[in-house]
Amino acid sequence: MKVLVTGATGFIGGNLARRLGQHGYEVRALVRPQANTLTIDGTGVEQIPGDILDRESVARAVQGCQAVFHCAAIYTFWSRTPSFIHRTNVDGTAIVLQAARQAGVSRVVYTSTVSTMGFSPGELSTEETLLDPDHLVGHYKKSKYQAELVALEMAAEGLPVVVVNPTAPVGRWDVKPTPTGRIILDFMRGRIPAYLDTGMNLVDVEDVAEGHILAMESGISGQRYLLGNENVSLREMFGKLQEITGRRAPRWRVPFWLALAAGYLDQAVEGKMLSREPRIPVEGLKVAKSPMYVDCGKAVRELGQPQSAVESALEKAVRWFTDHGYVKSRYARSGAKQN
Repeated sequence: MKVLVTGATGFIGGNLARRLGQHGYEVRALVRPQANTLTIDGTGVEQIPGDILDRESVARAVQGCQAVFHCAAIYTFWSRTPSFIHRTNVDGTAIVLQAARQAGVSRVVYTSTVSTMGFSPGELSTEETLLDPDHLVGHYKKSKYQAELVALEMAAEGLPVVVVNPTAPVGRWDVKPTPTGRIILDFMRGRIPAYLDTGMNLVDVEDVAEGHILAMESGISGQRYLLGNENVSLREMFGKLQEITGRRAPRWRVPFWLALAAGYLDQAVEGKMLSREPRIPVEGLKVAKSPMYVDCGKAVRELGQPQSAVESALEKAVRWFTDHGYVKSRYARSGAKQN
């Protein structure tokens, strides 16, 4: 069975392409000409030059495939050109799904995000928790919400689309890296003097990749599936990283208003004056103001979503960043697992 993966040079897409190959699927990837292909180099993945905003290249890539995994997206909390986030995440999704429909593929899996779920203080969010669009923060979350609506609308029109909503994946092949990966890197580099009173749902990125395949094989069209594992506070996450790396976790809890003030200052200096991505993105801080805890039981029950220990996933992330020169090796204990 031949499948197309968009975003295969990214974190989730790269792990997915590798896992699909391990399962015996014939994997094709739509790859931008200047993209870093480290995630799929040497894997046997067929690379088709193109861009999800180019209808012709998308149509060529989809041709002959029985299934499409649309993972490509701009995942950032800061950009010099916010309109490009919308074009890529929303318009690009429409182009890929339209091409899949025209090619008559038997299955589409669209990679959304936990950010399209509704959240209420003190409660676990599920696929059924309603989201108030007026409460969406930032260009990334708004674009992914709109893109998910595109996918669900096309599912209602008959395209066999399953939506998966990864939480905060961690692990190997985080080349860029993602916002969660940058938290791990900043911890390893000793750049986190304090922590926010917030939290997230961590999951091994390899489990997320497996969840995509399970969604293709047994997911229900038009349904959403949260792909996650363990709800942890940021402080707990740093405690786990301390055990892995030997670097001391921050002990001081910073008030949200102070972190936000530092973010605006960083944005003014780094973002506006120096035209560099801020280390403390304001949009990311606003997203993290409240814990994003979820109940992932639906994917576990209906798909068989794996639930590997998040400690192991963090160890894999630490080892991968170390082995690939992102940090000095002395910040990863020799006991960190290599898989």
